[in-house]
Amino acid sequence: MTRWTEPAYAKINLSLDVLSRRPDGYHELRMVMQSVSLCDTVTLTLGEADRLTLSTNLGFLPVDGKNIAVAAAQAFARRTGVNLDRLAIRIDKRIPVCAGTAGGSSDGAAVLRGLNRLFETGLTARELAEIGEAVGSDVPYCVLGGTALAEGRGEVLTPLPPLEPCHLVLCKPAFAISTPELYQAIDGIRLRCRPDTAGLLRALEARDLDGAARRMFNVFEQALPPKRRAAVEEIKNTLIQHGALGACMSGSGPTVFGLFRDQDAAQEAARVLKSSYADTFLCQPV
Repeated sequence: MTRWTEPAYAKINLSLDVLSRRPDGYHELRMVMQSVSLCDTVTLTLGEADRLTLSTNLGFLPVDGKNIAVAAAQAFARRTGVNLDRLAIRIDKRIPVCAGTAGGSSDGAAVLRGLNRLFETGLTARELAEIGEAVGSDVPYCVLGGTALAEGRGEVLTPLPPLEPCHLVLCKPAFAISTPELYQAIDGIRLRCRPDTAGLLRALEARDLDGAARRMFNVFEQALPPKRRAAVEEIKNTLIQHGALGACMSGSGPTVFGLFRDQDAAQEAARVLKSSYADTFLCQPV
């Protein structure tokens, strides 16, 4: 085998809670994660090059070790001893960057899965996730995907019953949010509300889509600068007004998503939002 293509699925946070600041400088988190069908495509090719290379369809992305995909490949090589001198990585991006949907982490995870296939190293998904821990906090989850409770920095993963079939509208406003600045902001405020994570887990266990949607909540929304928070609230309100069972910001934002039972309602919500926000997507849980 000289080529392998792997999808890199985006993720959303059905809930996100920041519990405390850890001695190592990271934060203790408790999140319910869900992978969705919006994805990048990662292609790995063993060719005639004399070094590891990366190319993408977005010219502003780094193509060296600062890119999680390259860092993941290097970590895989350290773990397995394979020679990546002839490896070319190609990423065709569809997931918006700096969006709170783990696009970069998912690309890194896809590289780990793809290299495992390409070199037939036989590592389990859990072993690949362990390699991913050194690359980025979201990479272990992105290796495994599906519906999961993520704790610690995000690397302590417990698989959950899958989210019931539904339709999702993702909408990213045209600005970025600094994750380090948002963590700094949340350290300086008293959180008024926290997600009902236990209730969300019970709703997933009971296959209660409405109950899960009602319990979606992200504490980072309380730490947003006022103008950014107003933009997020506007998108959430549009989704709810068009029939979403619930709406929430994903990760550190700014992407907002709505969960719909009815496909026609989701399509109409996406049409309305698309007129104002180019990065609007219809997708499903995977």
